[in-house]
Amino acid sequence: MTQSTAIPADLSFDFALLQQSAARTGSRNRRALWWLLGLLALLLASVATLLLYLNNFEAEEATRRRAAEAQWLEQSVQFHFRRLEDDLLVLSRQAVQMSAGVGDPSAGRALDLKAGLLWREPGVILSSGWIGAGQLNDPRVGPERWPMDWDAHPDNAVALALMQSTSQGLRRAAYAGLMLHADGSATDVVWLAVPFFDRGQFAGNYLVAVSLKHALTAVVPGWFKQDHRVQLLTDESSTEADQDSAYRAGLDLPGTDLFVQVALTQAQPTTVPRIFFLVALLFLSGMLVSLYALRRDIIKRQQVQSLLQAQVALRTAMENSVTIGLRAWDLGGNILYVNDAFCRLVGYSAAELIGHTFPFPYWPAEQIDALQRVHDDILAQGTSGEGVEVQFQHADGHLIDVLIHEAPLNTAAGEQIGWMSSVLDISERKRAQRMAAQQQEKLEASGRLVAVGEVASTLAHELNQPLGALSSFANGLLNRLNDGNIDLAELLPVVARMARLAERAGGIIQRVNAFARKRELSPQRLDMVAFLQRVLVLFDDDSAIVPAWALPDHPVWVDADELLFEHLVNNLVANAQDWAPHGGQRAQVWVGLRLDQGMAVLSVADTGPGVSEEAQATIFNAFVSRKEGGMGMGLAICRSIVEAHHGSIEVSRDPLLGGARFTVKLPLAKPRSRKELP
Repeated sequence: MTQSTAIPADLSFDFALLQQSAARTGSRNRRALWWLLGLLALLLASVATLLLYLNNFEAEEATRRRAAEAQWLEQSVQFHFRRLEDDLLVLSRQAVQMSAGVGDPSAGRALDLKAGLLWREPGVILSSGWIGAGQLNDPRVGPERWPMDWDAHPDNAVALALMQSTSQGLRRAAYAGLMLHADGSATDVVWLAVPFFDRGQFAGNYLVAVSLKHALTAVVPGWFKQDHRVQLLTDESSTEADQDSAYRAGLDLPGTDLFVQVALTQAQPTTVPRIFFLVALLFLSGMLVSLYALRRDIIKRQQVQSLLQAQVALRTAMENSVTIGLRAWDLGGNILYVNDAFCRLVGYSAAELIGHTFPFPYWPAEQIDALQRVHDDILAQGTSGEGVEVQFQHADGHLIDVLIHEAPLNTAAGEQIGWMSSVLDISERKRAQRMAAQQQEKLEASGRLVAVGEVASTLAHELNQPLGALSSFANGLLNRLNDGNIDLAELLPVVARMARLAERAGGIIQRVNAFARKRELSPQRLDMVAFLQRVLVLFDDDSAIVPAWALPDHPVWVDADELLFEHLVNNLVANAQDWAPHGGQRAQVWVGLRLDQGMAVLSVADTGPGVSEEAQATIFNAFVSRKEGGMGMGLAICRSIVEAHHGSIEVSRDPLLGGARFTVKLPLAKPRSRKELP
């Protein structure tokens, strides 16, 4: 066994392409490094920008939240006071109805069930009552607290009088306050006057004294008080609010100038931006690590790419140098790859073949079905070690004999995705094989014809005189019959038959002799049905087995020499008559004719012992005979006659009769008209 020298790993791909790729690697690495540094600077700038943005976002978010809370508190207070005004309007209507003697005195209590929060909350409404239109200027008439607040301070009287005149004149609710003590200190009480007009006429005001501290306590929910401190402010007693932790909201009560100051008691942490910042930092750190890993990976990939380019260049040169066609196709029959040798073999470019599926353009049109079955078998189990021989058609139309070997096309994971084909052009080899077979066939035919010529010459030499004497004897008998010396009814049919047989035998001998000497045949259009009917009738003899036959009911036309075919049929039927009695059943001879794939098939079978498999190989050879005293030329002459007419003859065992069955296949003649079609 010879040992191949191993190539060191560091020298396996030492090509010019690899050296050029290595020279360019340094410049590419420097460019990649500058890109990475620029990206790092961009990341740091992004972090700084993100910090500034988050600080600004927190400040804007705090301002927006304070404004939203102030607007919400202002709208909530206004809503509840408007609801109180609506409740007082209902009480005013009831008071007017009661003063007119209409209505239920208990209706005022029913209002508690449907009144707003300020009316229902204890401690908010300090005093309430109705003052008619004629009693507005009398400070002694009104709710329980009304005279006390009127007399407590002169400013109170002015504010309360202004409130009533405003409500009457402007036809809307009016407020007065804050009420002052006698020493001038402010209370938390404001008065509300709600006017009522009956049929367009002012009927009076419904007055209530409201404690703003209790009102704010009732209006502001508990969850809001957990983080905020609410303080009532007037324009005189206002304190300077811290803009970072406190803000003011106007109560917007007509006739008053009151504010509510809201101060944060607990700072609300901005956790979402900070979590976002931490997550962003985490991702940015991961990106930095990824950039470092990416730089290392780029260097490795460039090295692998250089090696891969060198290998691809080597394999491309190898594929272009081979003369064997290479083809890759997937399991669905789509062509994935072809090399230049395959393109030259079939005459199509790679662009015309890649992506093409069954049927391929280089398949001959008349062999598409057979090639489809071959490729289906390949898809199922591939090819054996000997490969598959098929024919391709070149783009210019000529046929090419090819030998295909298939190997599985697998992925790196071992999964098969198709087949890799090597296609070898064997046209010259097949042509040489066909020429050798034809030459051998001619040699064998020549040898058989030489033997037939010798036997035919011997038969002609030895049988011409007996046949001539038989003819003369038959003519003498006819002459005697004509003279009346012999009974005409007894001898005339026999003598006529002797004369016909003698003439036919002489003609057959002459035709075989001429054929053996390679003279031209005399083929003519012959209806096999009529021909067999005429020939088989002659075997109707009491001393022999009468053959049975099955013939088509329409003509079967062939181009044949009638005399030679008569000799062929006579020889086969006579041979069957000789062997039929030697079988184990009643002796029978059967002759059949049928059509099969454009051929006329003649069959002659008997009930004899048949032909063994060993004898079938030599039964048609010259001088081979199974009869006692036989010359062994009958079947050899039959084969020569059949081959001279471009047919074939074979022997097998008949499945019905059990004996030998000789089958002759002859090409059909081209029909001259529709009547000759089967």
